[in-house]
Amino acid sequence: MATTLEFIEVKGVKIPFIHEEDKRLPIVSMQLVFTGSGSIDEGSSAGLARLSAKMMNEGTLKRGAVGFADALDARAIQLSTNAGNESFVMELGTLKEEFDTGLSLMAELLQEPNLSEETLEKVKTIALSDIARKEADFDTVASDELKAILFEGTPMAVPNIGTKGSIGKIKLGQVKNFLSDHRVLSNALIVIGGDVDLETAKKKVTQLLGALSVGAKGQERYYEPSKTPKESILKRPNTEQAYLYFGSPFAMREGDSEFYKSRVSMFILGSSGFGSRMMEEIRVKRGLAYSAYSRLSVAKTNTYFSGYLQTKLESQAEAKKTVAEVIDTFVRGGVTQAELDQAKKFMLGSEPLRVETLSQRLGRTFSEYYQGKPLGYSLTELKQIGELALDDLNDFIKRHGEIRNLSYAIVTK
Repeated sequence: MATTLEFIEVKGVKIPFIHEEDKRLPIVSMQLVFTGSGSIDEGSSAGLARLSAKMMNEGTLKRGAVGFADALDARAIQLSTNAGNESFVMELGTLKEEFDTGLSLMAELLQEPNLSEETLEKVKTIALSDIARKEADFDTVASDELKAILFEGTPMAVPNIGTKGSIGKIKLGQVKNFLSDHRVLSNALIVIGGDVDLETAKKKVTQLLGALSVGAKGQERYYEPSKTPKESILKRPNTEQAYLYFGSPFAMREGDSEFYKSRVSMFILGSSGFGSRMMEEIRVKRGLAYSAYSRLSVAKTNTYFSGYLQTKLESQAEAKKTVAEVIDTFVRGGVTQAELDQAKKFMLGSEPLRVETLSQRLGRTFSEYYQGKPLGYSLTELKQIGELALDDLNDFIKRHGEIRNLSYAIVTK
């Protein structure tokens, strides 16, 4: 059965309901997604969304963290909560026969999460430990610094894990308010699949959502990356190599009709591993790095081009210069017919691997809906890729010369 998009109505709110029935295994998986409810909506309290999600993983007030975990383990139920930049998500996975129990425990968690001062201090301690550990991961340090300079002055500039300072200041009342404001019907979206038919799934989920308030729909936001090249060099005496992260603006918004062209061009430039321009020029020809990678991120909240490599300390300047040269040559000269043919062959040939599991198919349908595209649009995009002409692709690449406005975040000695 194909993945479908329908709607259920709860308290006058029409809630998107993405479903696929798959009886090959007696399991059910479900996501309760609250859109517009991630780290971009936590104001000046960086880390609040993620911390609130972690609080939801500490069980209920009645059962406590251990008691709630025992109730899940006794029935082999998986239930977790996480927060990203744009959404707040509760995930449930059960055997078919335990689906009702899973929904019951999920309802308990929605109604009475373990929001106590003791739990908050525990979660904050773990968060601070995570932050301290990431400070020793120079890839993470450089990646975070790149976002900080590309999106200076916006929520995108701060990692969603927060900072030591911001985590320390978060109060229990802020967590309660965040959950109350964002876990509402107006933000809700359901993704469910497995051995459960559509009508049964609708009925059970409608009952679950009845406990939520209507609330206010989250506000959509968009943050432009800096168009002025910047450079930030972070000195770390204990590093044995340079971590070079680079990024630039890209004039595209989610839902753009030319997105398929960006997929092909970015695949050739830096996303295809050993066949990419980046790897060929930086590793194969010059031996400056073990790997070099670049990609395009297109989301509701932001769009930007970025990439990274690690190199010897003494090769830092040459590696940086080579990155700029590769991108400039790419923009000016475009790609060859051979590169386009290889890209098409891989992208079209690997398509079955992207939809072979239930979670992949549900995720694709969710993405199509979330991006405002009609269901099945991915097949249209594949056809467009297959028919893409070299001149059209190279014209597209030349029109996006803004990727040459590179900013750098470099961790070095």
